[in-house]
Amino acid sequence: MKIVVTGGLGFIGSHTVVELQNEGFEVIIVDDLSNTSLKVLDGIDAITGKMPAFEKLDLRDRDKVQDFFKRHNDISGVIHFAASKAVGESVENPLLYYENNINALVYVLQGLQKMTETNFIFSSSCTVYGQAETMPINEDASIQTAMSPYGNTKQIGEEIVTDVAKVSGINAILLRYFNPIGAHPSAEIGELPIGVPQNLVPFITQTGFGLRTELSVYGDDYPTPDGTAIRDYIHVVDLAKAHVIALQRLLNKNNVVKVERFNLGTGTGSSVLEVIKAFEKVSGQELPYKIVARREGDITSAYANTDKANTVLGWKAQSSLEEAMASAWKWEQKIRS
Repeated sequence: MKIVVTGGLGFIGSHTVVELQNEGFEVIIVDDLSNTSLKVLDGIDAITGKMPAFEKLDLRDRDKVQDFFKRHNDISGVIHFAASKAVGESVENPLLYYENNINALVYVLQGLQKMTETNFIFSSSCTVYGQAETMPINEDASIQTAMSPYGNTKQIGEEIVTDVAKVSGINAILLRYFNPIGAHPSAEIGELPIGVPQNLVPFITQTGFGLRTELSVYGDDYPTPDGTAIRDYIHVVDLAKAHVIALQRLLNKNNVVKVERFNLGTGTGSSVLEVIKAFEKVSGQELPYKIVARREGDITSAYANTDKANTVLGWKAQSSLEEAMASAWKWEQKIRS
C-alpha cells in the first residue's frame, strides 16, 4: 500500500518512514526542506535498504498540492507531520504558524476529500490540553485555552479534521503526543534542528558536545518538586511505531468512529533537571546550565495517561528516559564526527 508522509524528512516523520518501510509499505515523502536536509533520505535508505520516493513541495501552495493528489490518486492514506512546531517561536511569530500549520492542513484535506475513501493520521500534540487540570492527562480531559499559537493550531487542526471527516470518506486518527526525544539506534537519523534548537534535548546534546556554552533552564519557580517544568519524554522510535499501528487500524477498518484520538507518551513526567541528570549519567560528563526566566507559552506540567493507546491500539512505550538520552547523545556524536 502506498502512503504519503508529509514532513517525512523531519524528526518524527523520518523515523515513521523507517517503520512504515520495515512493515512493507510504499512511502512517498513530501517535504519543503525548510527544517531538514536531503541527507535524511540516505539515513532512511541505510536503515531499511530502500530509498523512499520524495517530492519537494511547499504545502502552502494550494495549486501544487492539488496537482500532487491528482498524480497520486491511488494512495491508501496520509500521515501528516508537516508543520512548524516550536512553542516559543510561535509566540514570537504567530502568523507563520497559522499560515504553515492551518493552510497546509486544509489543502491536504482538500486533495483527500475528492477520494471515495481514504485514511488520515494527524500529528497532534499534548499542547491541545493547555494546562490540564489533573495529571496524568487522558483523552477525555477538557480542552483548555491554548497557551501558545502552536498549541492553538493543533486545537484548530483537530477541529478541521473532525469536521471534514463528517462529510467525506476520510477516516482519521488524531495522535496527541507528548515530548519526542532520542534517535534511531543506528544513529543514521535523529533530530537535526537548523539553527538554534527550539527543543530541550538537542540543546542539551549540543551543549554537551561544546557547540553551546551552556543550557538555559526556563524557570525554577514552577510548583513542581524541583521547581522546573515537567514533561512526558517519549523515545521517537516508540512514537513512530504507534503511527504505523494507528494506520493499520484504519486500513483494517477497526476504528469504531470516524475520528479517534489517542495520547502517546510514557505516562511518566520528568522535570528539566531530571532530563539533565539523565544526560549526565549516560554521557559521563557534567552539563553547564543556568536558570533564566520562564518562557512565555510554557506550561507547568504535562504527562500522559496512555491507557487508551495501551488497550485499544495495543501499543506501549518501551524505552526509558536514559535510553532515549543515550540514543540522542550517540546521534549528536556521530553527526559532529
